[in-house]
Amino acid sequence: MAATADKSVLEALDKQNGLTLGRVLGRGSVGTAEEGSDGKMHATVRIPPDELVFEPRVLVLPHGGDLELELVNDDNNSHCAILPSNGDLQFIWLENYAKGSASLNLDGPGYYWYGSRTGNDEGRGLTGTIVVSGEVPEEARLDRPPQPRP
Repeated sequence: MAATADKSVLEALDKQNGLTLGRVLGRGSVGTAEEGSDGKMHATVRIPPDELVFEPRVLVLPHGGDLELELVNDDNNSHCAILPSNGDLQFIWLENYAKGSASLNLDGPGYYWYGSRTGNDEGRGLTGTIVVSGEVPEEARLDRPPQPRP
């Protein structure tokens, strides 16, 4: 289940016109995955009725690794989720009032986008992101000036 993130730590992600995520996603909350005794992270993302969004909109993982993600469709419409995972994308179909689960592996820090283009008469689709915290290994860093950090 996704816990609400500590606002003091993640407030830059949770506001519009803050960082990239706030500007692109624009609304919704920030949640964090919980570490289980099985060594995997666990989180739940919901699709609230008549809102056409994933909630939480931004899911933060404390580090790279395995994520057991449960998706719950509380909406009157069917939706899907195309999810990132190392080596392959995963697709989950969610009929109205249904739930599904996915086992994802996201081993590197960064932003991983996911979405649904089904059941949305607005034409934009549902959009969410998973933020994996951590530092990029030295050998994978780009040769560029230091970037601003929250």
